[in-house]
Amino acid sequence: MIDLYSQTQMQPSLIAGNEPYPLDLSIVLPIYNERETIRPLYERLCAVVDGQGWNAEFIFVDDGSTDDTLKVLLELHERDPRVIVVAQRRNFGVGQALNVGLHLARGAMIVTMDTDLQVVPEDITLLLDKLNKGYDLVCSWKRDRRDPLVKRLQSRLGNLYVGMLTGVKLHDINSLFKAFRPETIEHFYFHGEMYRYMALMAHFAGFRVDEVPVVHHPRQHGRSRFGAGRIVRGFIDALTIVFIYRYGRRPMHVFGVTGLMMLAIGFLINLTLSLEWLAGVRPIGDRPALILGVLLMLMGGQFFTLGLLAEMIISLVQRGDIAVKNIYRNTARIYRRAPLSDKA
Repeated sequence: MIDLYSQTQMQPSLIAGNEPYPLDLSIVLPIYNERETIRPLYERLCAVVDGQGWNAEFIFVDDGSTDDTLKVLLELHERDPRVIVVAQRRNFGVGQALNVGLHLARGAMIVTMDTDLQVVPEDITLLLDKLNKGYDLVCSWKRDRRDPLVKRLQSRLGNLYVGMLTGVKLHDINSLFKAFRPETIEHFYFHGEMYRYMALMAHFAGFRVDEVPVVHHPRQHGRSRFGAGRIVRGFIDALTIVFIYRYGRRPMHVFGVTGLMMLAIGFLINLTLSLEWLAGVRPIGDRPALILGVLLMLMGGQFFTLGLLAEMIISLVQRGDIAVKNIYRNTARIYRRAPLSDKA
């Protein structure tokens, strides 16, 4: 077991030339209660990696499984030094699992994928081939989905909504099966369930994003954790990402403009009422518009002040006066053997 923040000696990668990555490929696999699929998944991963001659590692992040998932993973870890096992102390969610797994990744290219074998390791080559054509992140697109009709409709509507909101036109933006370059990781924001929008984060950071179709297989074991609540959370998360990446460094453009508009509308309402009162048209004490005008001015002032405070915080963070710390420290046990050596 090693410390999450320990450093390892870096060696040149076979794929990336002189870039400081000791391995060709890192495959990060969040897993929860999937003991039946672990061994066949591992065997297929090995077949793909060995067939391509890649120097790779398999980072399994057990997200607090309640079955024998961790036991099976540790058996594979003892047999194969390429298998790295991360045991979350409890079920923190896929976002936290990815956060830890990507922190450990040492490959010149990184793949994330589910462990239910609905997408298969054999399609990793499709993603990497596309990545090598000058892209920074490649999503998988399950063209012929083997899911219930309701789930397919929900996914299609969600992708349409995200495309209209952000301009990123992808068929399956929520798919975890992705390939990307390590440079993109620092731009990912995995709070809550925002890991589903890695493609959006990369796009807003200026990276090139594309997709490739892959074969989708029916689930053989376990059960899907897709539910109606995920739709609502996805709607909110997409809005949050748009706000963070478009206005995260200039919050005054949102709060300040909104506050000024509310102040202006409230002031005009109260000015109109005051002029009517001074002209003797009618009293203003019993008019609901007066309350509306006052509320708008108060809320406008609050929004404007909130924008100023947000700008001050952003300024302090950029200057380094406030340190943004990793809140996930010491939330997992990590099993990794001696660093892998490059292939001869």
